Amino acid sequence: MGPEGAVNIIYRNKLNNEEERAKAVSDYRNNFASPYKAAELGYIDEIIFPHNTRKKLNQALEMTDNKSDSNPPKKHGNIPL
Repeated sequence: MGPEGAVNIIYRNKLNNEEERAKAVSDYRNNFASPYKAAELGYIDEIIFPHNTRKKLNQALEMTDNKSDSNPPKKHGNIPL
């Protein structure tokens, strides 16, 4: 949800004029709709900029290249009934 819609829900009939509404939208955008604030609070691990996306995806896929499934051996098979 964008900041404008969120402010409409949060402050339904409390904002009297357009100036107050614009200030509330700006405050919401700075405090809640910013990836920098989320990273600061630890909600996300890293902010990836668009020009680094391909590099980060390649790194993530290379990390999974040597992984293998290691399921435990079955204790017993299915008996047909």
